[in-house]
Amino acid sequence: MYYVSVRRHFDSAHGLRGDEGKCEKFHGHRFEVVARVAASQLDRLGMAYDFRVLKKDLEPIIDRLDHTNLNETPPFDEINPSSENIARFIYDELKKSLKVRVESVEVWESPDAWVTYEKG
Repeated sequence: MYYVSVRRHFDSAHGLRGDEGKCEKFHGHRFEVVARVAASQLDRLGMAYDFRVLKKDLEPIIDRLDHTNLNETPPFDEINPSSENIARFIYDELKKSLKVRVESVEVWESPDAWVTYEKG
């Protein structure tokens, strides 16, 4: 199995509804996103999936979140904009457009704190 990953980032602000701590207050992050796809075979060029194509596939999803108030951005206007929910949203959106298997999506909200979502 081959795994291909790309990293992107977006800047957004959010507040976690009901947190009753610091994270309930409106604050911002430079979110890092790592999308990982899997392929069992290589194409005619010897690639499992082209990095450039995966970046292009991820870009419109990231653009929807970049420089927004996540609490006002669907679907986070109805669900909490936690890193966990952001990772699942990106995973689900990416899965809609790809012909290869989406293995996982990581969302980093700081250099030392991140979540990984993979369909189990």
